[in-house]
Amino acid sequence: MSTFAALESATLPIEQRTRAELFLSVFMKYTKPALDIFGQLSELTNDGLVINNTAAAEHFLNNVSYFRFAPYLRIFEDNSTSRHFKHGATFEQAAMIYSFDVELRSLLFSAIQKIEIALRSRIIHQFSLAHGPFWFYDPTLAVDKHKFTDNLTTLEREFKRSKEDFIGEHKKKYGSDDYPPAWKMLELASFGTLTKLYYNFSDTKVKKKIARSFGVSKPVALESWMMVINTLRNNCAHHARVWNRKYIMLLQIPKKLPNKWLKNTNISNDRSYALFCCLAYWLNAVNATNTFKSDLKKLLQKYPSVDPTAMGFPTGWKREPLWR
Repeated sequence: MSTFAALESATLPIEQRTRAELFLSVFMKYTKPALDIFGQLSELTNDGLVINNTAAAEHFLNNVSYFRFAPYLRIFEDNSTSRHFKHGATFEQAAMIYSFDVELRSLLFSAIQKIEIALRSRIIHQFSLAHGPFWFYDPTLAVDKHKFTDNLTTLEREFKRSKEDFIGEHKKKYGSDDYPPAWKMLELASFGTLTKLYYNFSDTKVKKKIARSFGVSKPVALESWMMVINTLRNNCAHHARVWNRKYIMLLQIPKKLPNKWLKNTNISNDRSYALFCCLAYWLNAVNATNTFKSDLKKLLQKYPSVDPTAMGFPTGWKREPLWR
């Protein structure tokens, strides 16, 4: 195929192109060559970034891809039209923030696991007591029938591919065509699926009972926490940046809650601090002796060069009842 033919084919609808033509047309639009690590460091140096230890920087980028690291460099740019770093900005400063974020994700993922397990347990218990062991299979209990179908399809897929011992025993005893009860089936559900099941459940009385067991007055508030925490969980699981991230879905920040909460609720509900507050509050309801708050404070003390305001932390946050 000629280059001219490839360019002509790139104007056709996607379904009319061959994979080879698609590859060539995309390839021709991107002309930058691959750079080795030395080349990447050279570009950073040319853009004004100070690298105090080249060997250490090479080792770092050999284990952390450049584009995973790039977001941590952006706060050190001088905001000119072409990329250039602020005077005195160093590779090591950005690497320090990256290391902080690695430890932060580990701390958050551990906290989310505890919340996920507790939420799963209470959904299984309360929904099953109210509506029987197969409530997830009943379309009359769904607010949105399309979402019901999507959720059931997801559960079916997990059931078919599961290698868990208790699922194998169920299939052996009852056959692979019979669904297991909720207390088995929902052990296969992801945090995202749990969130969707709760959100689409029509019995608001039972949903409110679960929310209040976690010290949250309204199910809609808990639903917003679940959705954003699920996004955070996925970020942690895939080692994505958490530090200074803005979230598309917005948290509901109640003005008042029955347990120790915030006096200042005028905070950015798309930043990490708001999410950390929800996590801390929820964890307190799961286990009052948890160490999440003290662990987070220790982590911030370990990295004093990391600016908490980049994560939405307000002045005086440590004096809030929730964080004492």
